[in-house]
Amino acid sequence: MALSPKQIMAAHDKMLHKRLYVIFSDPTGKGGDRHKVFPKHIAYQLKIEKQGILFAAGPFVDGKGKSTGSGMIIVRAKSLAAARRIADADPFHETGFRSYTIRPWEANEGGFNLRVSFSDGSFALD
Repeated sequence: MALSPKQIMAAHDKMLHKRLYVIFSDPTGKGGDRHKVFPKHIAYQLKIEKQGILFAAGPFVDGKGKSTGSGMIIVRAKSLAAARRIADADPFHETGFRSYTIRPWEANEGGFNLRVSFSDGSFALD
């Protein structure tokens, strides 16, 4: 059954409208040992995850699942300036191994499925 324009607008008004910031992170080609910075980058990501700042992060991959070198970090922040401070503090960005651009993003539609089994403490996220 098709929705009327009025029903569509009413549905839109009820959507999440959650403002997040997407940080697109790309290699700069800077020389040096980026592998020494990688553990610091991961530690930073884990820290901001525990603080409730990090929504999701990871590399872009090709059709075979191999990293393309670029990545995306989605953060919760009060403003674009706050998101920049978060991105600036990433060790990869601090050291110049990666550069970034940020785009504000509004999450409206979507969801996730979580199954928790009490008997064995397992879970599955789809």
